[in-house]
Amino acid sequence: MKKITTLLSLFLVLINCGELVPNPDENPNNITRKNPNPKNNSKKVNDFAIVIHGGAGTILKKNITNEKEAEYKAKLEEAIRVGYAILKEGGSSLDAVEKTINVLENSPLFNAGKGAVFTNAETNELDASIMDGETLNAGASAGTKTVKNPINLARAIMENSPHVMMVGNGAETFAKEQNLEIVSPEYFKTENRLKTLKRVIKREQENTTDKTSAFYNTDIKDSKFGTVGCVALDKNGNLAAGTSTGGMTNKRYGRVGDVPIIGAGNYANNTTCAVSGTGWGEFFIRASVAHDISALMEYKGLTLKAAADEVIQKKVPKLGGNGGIIAVDKNGNMEMNFNTAGMYRASMNDKGELIIAIYKD
Repeated sequence: MKKITTLLSLFLVLINCGELVPNPDENPNNITRKNPNPKNNSKKVNDFAIVIHGGAGTILKKNITNEKEAEYKAKLEEAIRVGYAILKEGGSSLDAVEKTINVLENSPLFNAGKGAVFTNAETNELDASIMDGETLNAGASAGTKTVKNPINLARAIMENSPHVMMVGNGAETFAKEQNLEIVSPEYFKTENRLKTLKRVIKREQENTTDKTSAFYNTDIKDSKFGTVGCVALDKNGNLAAGTSTGGMTNKRYGRVGDVPIIGAGNYANNTTCAVSGTGWGEFFIRASVAHDISALMEYKGLTLKAAADEVIQKKVPKLGGNGGIIAVDKNGNMEMNFNTAGMYRASMNDKGELIIAIYKD
């Protein structure tokens, strides 16, 4: 009897100290520990939210005509409103992300889908990934040449296969089996992107015969920006992230960047946030950018903004890279963070408030 009394007293002390608290909603006898990171217990600011990007880089007002700027903004608004409508009606964050990215992939304005940049061999090789924050399931494809919408392939891989990533011919075979839309490689060819390739090759030849050094030339590395992405939080509290790209202008040797690598250019986790990146992929891979932002929130209790600042404004530049991210956390806080001169971007919250921006200011 004395032992029972002692144990009961100890139990009451632990409750009063806040170490253990009963959880009667699930089980009257269940004991759960309090969250050790109170910073993560911030209040919900939006029941649902969506953020998109169309690439980051040396995007300066002086280099873009008023007509072209209006064209970009119109396409960004068209895309984000597609996803917003899905979320407003109670649709899933995965659907919102996929359908929003489809709009951007179908536009020649961005380096994804129809507007994909050219490789050194004058071909177009596309990469994409998508991730479900509820299950941590993910799908990705790399180096495809005939799949019209790579983000659709990424989702099919996630939901209809045991794999996370497929590449090249194998990915295209799977796409056909899934009845995804297949197009001729000619579909992706645009005159503007071809001119960019020839300009980059000319600069490369003028600067050096060392292809490695030429890759790091500022003008050349900047030519790869234009990746598109979307992150969303739905009314059920589920997060999703998707990213799609044509890669880097003048890329060789089957080069693959960060976009299809889960944790580098794309990541979603319901306990923290959803992130989509755009920038110099080699550095986003080395820094595990997307996952690192989530990890800083989960393990250190940082806010979304603080975590994004730490990675994008400090970690990536210190390594020598640049670019940006969009993100939304489990409470609906949104972030559009970049260390370049500009990033095509837009966001909408549950109140329908729309923000569209291009330049740093």
